Amino acid sequence: MSDTYVECLVKAKTSLWGKFLKGLLIMLTVLLVLVAFIIPLAFIIAIVAGVGAYFVNLFTDLEYEYLYLDKELVVDKVMAKSRRKRVATYTLERMEILAPVKSYRLDNYKNRNVKVKDYSIGEELQPDRRYAMYYEGGEKILLSPSEDLIKVMKNAAPRKVYSD
Repeated sequence: MSDTYVECLVKAKTSLWGKFLKGLLIMLTVLLVLVAFIIPLAFIIAIVAGVGAYFVNLFTDLEYEYLYLDKELVVDKVMAKSRRKRVATYTLERMEILAPVKSYRLDNYKNRNVKVKDYSIGEELQPDRRYAMYYEGGEKILLSPSEDLIKVMKNAAPRKVYSD
């Protein structure tokens, strides 16, 4: 049995709301620390604002790591380059199709009511390199894989993976 291993790391786009909230909480923390020299109660509020800024940073600075090993795709979420969490595991046997988001091959799947899970970069670039994977008829997974990952998956399941 030949084990094929490919790893791909993708940085997700930070939302404008997340950037704004993180900046606001950091400025509030600094301001309240300076005010804490006059009003001691402001120090407690500054600590709460600082903890809030930490958690906002943790959940807005996201990267997704795709690991492919022998007909299995594992998606991990890396938060703020310090914490890793396994998000999902997908097997190629259960996958229906993997094609570029704008591909004509996905036309038959457009009218389905499915859960959409976005593990991609989160924005449409030119050219759009995101892929849509329909999994077991109930999920649509958006990915931003590398060319190597697509090539390996296409070799494992040539009738399910398209790169148009």
